Amino acid sequence: MNDLGIDIEAALGWFLHAQDAPYVLVRVDAEHASAWSEVLGVAVRRCYVSDDLVQARAAAHGVSEAEVIGAALPDRGSTMSGDFGEILVYFYQAAQELPQQAFGPRKWRLKQDRTKPAPHSDVVHFVLPHWPIPSADDRLLCSEVKTKATNGASAPISEAITDCIKDRTSRLSKTLAWLRERALLQDIQDVDLAKLNRFIDATDPPPATRHFRAVAVVCADLVNGQLDDAPEETPKDYTVVVISVPKLKSTYEAVYDAARQAVPTASDDSGGVA
Repeated sequence: MNDLGIDIEAALGWFLHAQDAPYVLVRVDAEHASAWSEVLGVAVRRCYVSDDLVQARAAAHGVSEAEVIGAALPDRGSTMSGDFGEILVYFYQAAQELPQQAFGPRKWRLKQDRTKPAPHSDVVHFVLPHWPIPSADDRLLCSEVKTKATNGASAPISEAITDCIKDRTSRLSKTLAWLRERALLQDIQDVDLAKLNRFIDATDPPPATRHFRAVAVVCADLVNGQLDDAPEETPKDYTVVVISVPKLKSTYEAVYDAARQAVPTASDDSGGVA
């Protein structure tokens, strides 16, 4: 997480819980959301492409660093909206684990097509308190994320709940196998084969646990009309989270505009490889 250049402890303050049961309701305030275009530009760009790769490919092809960045980021529209929701949940999920560190692959770096969502489970983190020693405290976190930024027909809460079932039954296992294959071929920042194998073989002693979330990221102007789809009783097998963001569409577009301009600088001391 450090290589993204984001203060995850400060990010915890973005996600204040208005309630915790029977579902979690997070209301991001307008002050935090309006600051994201300045705070998150570099971090979001690094979710797609590292500083080292931007600089290396620009030098190799004699093009601007901004052109390399543009080749990685989604265009405005549904994919950008969905990607932003996933990245926001990536930060939320990591922040909720503090003071423990959560290790998570940046799946957006593994896309084959920038105009389409990343494949498989949306957001995955590994919590390994005693690593490299496996322990019964090891946990895998998996979130299914749906985003609603405009007043359309989508029902993000019920859709996230429905697709969370897929994660719990089969998709997460396929995701881990896919990540392992990708890790054999390229560096996956924050995750290596040993961490992946720990959860692929999660029943080996000491057994690890899995925690699933169904998350809806919804524009604040629309959220009250969506809450009828939230559960009336706390689910046993997963947690429902609703994150309300003021002016969600203009907020994520401003963040991606900043990400497009977030070229590496000599003062950057992170950003990693791959």
